[in-house]
Amino acid sequence: MGKLVEIRWHGRGGQGAKTASLLLAEVAFNTGKYIQGFPEYGPERMGAPITAYNRISDDPISIHSNIYEPDYVVVVDETLIKSVPVTAGLKENGAVIVNTAKSPEEIKKELNYNGKVYTIDARKISEETLGAYFPNTPMLAAVVKITEVIPVDVFLNDIEASFKHKFANKPQVVPKNMEAVKRALEEVKGNE
Repeated sequence: MGKLVEIRWHGRGGQGAKTASLLLAEVAFNTGKYIQGFPEYGPERMGAPITAYNRISDDPISIHSNIYEPDYVVVVDETLIKSVPVTAGLKENGAVIVNTAKSPEEIKKELNYNGKVYTIDARKISEETLGAYFPNTPMLAAVVKITEVIPVDVFLNDIEASFKHKFANKPQVVPKNMEAVKRALEEVKGNE
């Protein structure tokens, strides 16, 4: 199998982790990749911890299970760091991307993890661009930048088309979402 990238998302119900994983799958599919994007269902209620997954590959994917040894872990709600083992199974050469106002160094200490840690203040970005707390849009952009699963310019074109389709009845929100995406691409911080 060609290059296979596995991503595990941790969030809370209502934060858009599932939606972000499905958007990532859609955009990667549009570039000719083989994809999987799916949630792990449990007690679906607002605020409950949820997990979603992505597999993205240059070749057909024959694995059909949850992801136990991801290349990347995305934490949409930083409070989950203390209650969910978010780095469980994370590959040594992998990375964690956390929605937080804290620095990567601070999060690295909290996680007790020696690999790469990236942070992005998705709350601030979404509240300033969208006027409400929708962390999934900036988190999605950060994931694309860090993982490099698709080129950023291709992502920008495809995500704009996806937003235009998704928000066909509210076209005024498309530029705001694109602003959130572009800011996230610029503001994600990381340490090697």
